[in-house]
Amino acid sequence: MTLTTTAVLVPLLPFLGAVAGLFLGRRAPGFVRPLAVLPTLAAAALTVVVAVGQGGGTATDVATRLTPTGSIPIDLALHVDGFAALMAVLVGVVATCVQLYSTAYLREDPRYASYAALVSLFTSAMLLVVYTGDLMVLLVGWEVMGICSYFLVGHYWETETARAASLKAFLVTKLGDVPFLFGIFALAADTGTFRITGILGSVANRGLDHPTLIALLLLAGVAGKSAQFPLHTWLPDAMAGPTPVSALIHAATMVAAGIYVVARLLPVFAASAAALVVMAVMAAITMVGSGLAALAQDDIKRVLAYSTVGQLGYMLGALAVGDRGAAVFHLLTHGAFKALLFLGAGVIIHAAGTNSLAAMSRMTGLARRIPDAYWTVTVALLALAAIPPFAGFFSKEAVLGAAEHAATGGAHGIPGAAGWTVLISGLLTALLTAAYATRLWLLVFKGSGVEAPDHGRQPLVMNAVLWVLFVPTLALGLTAPFLPDWFDGRSLAPALTTSVLGTGIALAGGLVTYAAWRHTTAARTPIGAVIADPDAPPGLAEETAIATHAPVYGSVAAAPDPADPGRLLLGPLQPHAAVGFHLDAVYTALFVRPVRAAATLVRFLDREVVDTYVRGAGAAPRWLGAAVRRAQTGNVQTYLGALLAGSLVLAVAAALIATGTGA
Repeated sequence: MTLTTTAVLVPLLPFLGAVAGLFLGRRAPGFVRPLAVLPTLAAAALTVVVAVGQGGGTATDVATRLTPTGSIPIDLALHVDGFAALMAVLVGVVATCVQLYSTAYLREDPRYASYAALVSLFTSAMLLVVYTGDLMVLLVGWEVMGICSYFLVGHYWETETARAASLKAFLVTKLGDVPFLFGIFALAADTGTFRITGILGSVANRGLDHPTLIALLLLAGVAGKSAQFPLHTWLPDAMAGPTPVSALIHAATMVAAGIYVVARLLPVFAASAAALVVMAVMAAITMVGSGLAALAQDDIKRVLAYSTVGQLGYMLGALAVGDRGAAVFHLLTHGAFKALLFLGAGVIIHAAGTNSLAAMSRMTGLARRIPDAYWTVTVALLALAAIPPFAGFFSKEAVLGAAEHAATGGAHGIPGAAGWTVLISGLLTALLTAAYATRLWLLVFKGSGVEAPDHGRQPLVMNAVLWVLFVPTLALGLTAPFLPDWFDGRSLAPALTTSVLGTGIALAGGLVTYAAWRHTTAARTPIGAVIADPDAPPGLAEETAIATHAPVYGSVAAAPDPADPGRLLLGPLQPHAAVGFHLDAVYTALFVRPVRAAATLVRFLDREVVDTYVRGAGAAPRWLGAAVRRAQTGNVQTYLGALLAGSLVLAVAAALIATGTGA
């Protein structure tokens, strides 16, 4: 089998699995799990075969004409280079882990068949984005992921939260997709092709006529898809979906797609210094803002969601300083440890017995009950905090090293302002990342909230998946010396200055957070401590608090858990960071309310003005008909009398006219 044929099968297998799963989900439920896992597993194996065959050498680029358009043709093109090959391996491995994990996590879900089929379709769409060499075909995968995310985030559609989150995710990402589409059209108009290789060749040979406009239009779509400021607000709310879906979206699909497109088209963005500065500022605001917001969240999945937003900011920052290798390297390592963190969070929630106990301040006793999640999530948090020798350290230092190189004028054509912006914000974000990672670990595994009932040992497949992802989380960073040939040839080795600064800042963030936690723990009244109520049935109040995640007055302490280092570290900023700095409220005031007011006005005009004319147009003939109907009495004498009277009137009128004429 040729490399081309193998690569074509990679997105095709999950697609066929999705179609078969949708058709056989109810007719043959016994086939649902094999159809979910086996095609995705086979696709993952084929991505490895493609990567080994490609080997970081010359790119494979083949195409066939899909349809004549009369102007710029659309090609069904395949483009596999080292960058695409490694990205496809990440997608395949994470998607397989998610499908395996979901067989246990959602084993009692009545809609598992449709869920698994949508995950397979999601995977197929992302693989299409990775392997295609034509922007219009890429757009198909891009939009299919959008609709899949809508259905998957809203999987628990019975709840208002899930319905609102799915709609918000769809609308916000579509808000970016509109300018993204126009950007593709403008880029094709300037270069005369939708083929990525043709576009890059045209940029290298004669440049672009409108580089800044095209770059900013494309960047709007990237901001929506990859949850960058100011279109990032959908991602934390998307946590209303099943936890495995969060792992897939955050680690290897959807949000990674925007970064992938920028990396693939980086020369287009590099053609405009203004666009690079905008990217750097966008990345800086996203990194720092999401770090502060993560430090204020109590829900474990929202912490991880804001963490994803910030890590994507690192990747966009690396691209803003012109280093595609550093961005993609961090994309790969982040995919591994973020998938592990989300699936580990799923084990934590599963151990608690209900999604309502995702509040970290109410967790306790989990380290001894879920040792597999405890050790793997601990290592993943160390990787997230960029502590050596874990994978996140190497990739994050590659980003910071690239920013330092650009800041000091070492990167040709990259504005120094972009380098300094990314470097300073990246170091500050390293401090915040270590702080919220430490806080998460302390609250989840060392907290003293209400202990949920023990639901027994976690399913074997869920723990096994954690250990599978543990391997790249631990060791993927060690591949840095071998990866430059797969990208642009630039070294990914950590630079001494940024390594010392970044690691020192991260350690300081962790230690300060630990000290704040010890300080707040000293005078803490534990949630769940019995205060006083001798008449309350033993255990009833505690069980109610666990089941409803609500305060119980008179028996269990109802005050919020004060042992939260985030409150102490953020101070008066904490309530604002907890709600994302009120950005949703700003959008509501600027866009939602005016649109609703306009809709109310249009409805009023339609009902009271337009409908009035419509009703009048029908009422006038009706009234005329009623008047004529009254004249139809059915009495012959009346008709004859009216006829004679009319004849008399006509005769008199004729005589008068004749007299007047004669005169």
